[in-house]
Amino acid sequence: MPVFTLPDHIDPLRKYLADSSTDTSLVACFCAAWCDTCRDYAPAFAQLADKFPQYVFIWVDIEENPELLGDEDVENFPTLLVQTATENRFFGPMLPHIGHLEKLLATINRMPAINGGPPMLRQTLMAQA
Repeated sequence: MPVFTLPDHIDPLRKYLADSSTDTSLVACFCAAWCDTCRDYAPAFAQLADKFPQYVFIWVDIEENPELLGDEDVENFPTLLVQTATENRFFGPMLPHIGHLEKLLATINRMPAINGGPPMLRQTLMAQA
């Protein structure tokens, strides 16, 4: 599965979300174009997307898409978000070692929902259409 990069791939992402199951979980990486750590992390993030096709992977430039964070702030890069169709399961900074995200995704279905975090991305993205 490809990584949808926002804002560049907003239309293909919306089409994919409209055509996919409403229970598809999302993995979003909030980064910035100027961030060297983010640029170094991006290829591994894309490889992980191929390994976990049951998720939709989204790369979000926070300076181009601040509305996707709602009232939340990003203090460190990368900041990751994992959402099911109805709840946030993880939101926070993560060391830029892809193995950490891989382990998180392998156990995310056993984790409880978290309080707070950004608004539901699927609904926000589809409402902007």
